[in-house]
Amino acid sequence: MTRKSFNRILFMLLCSVSIGLLGGCGVVPGIYKIDIQQGNVVTQEMVDQLRPGMTTRQVRFIMGTPLIQDTFHPNRWDYLYSMESGHSTRVQERISLNFEDNRLVGLSGDFMPGQSQDEEIMSSDTVETYPVDLGAPLGTGE
Repeated sequence: MTRKSFNRILFMLLCSVSIGLLGGCGVVPGIYKIDIQQGNVVTQEMVDQLRPGMTTRQVRFIMGTPLIQDTFHPNRWDYLYSMESGHSTRVQERISLNFEDNRLVGLSGDFMPGQSQDEEIMSSDTVETYPVDLGAPLGTGE
């Protein structure tokens, strides 16, 4: 084997190792990176269903089991959610629920309480009514 062919083999080997290492770091474009979700998925609709005075069981039914139940703050439940998709930066959302005597008294974090969809529908000012004729007996087809 000549020195020239040895250098060529060494060069090809170094190139392939370099490409392999750079691909693992995500520097090479076109490499697929998976989406990483961690924590509890919390939506605004879930937060809108919360009401002061709800029991811990009711809150757990709506929100799910909290990610963090601190032993030093047993009356506070923390819900954390982070999402890192492919090549974008990580997005993190947090909400803390505070309880007194096993009743919800407040919340803080990235979500603000609002009005649930059911309440919006029920409290709308324009309610359409339709006339219904209840004079015909059932089953007669009249």
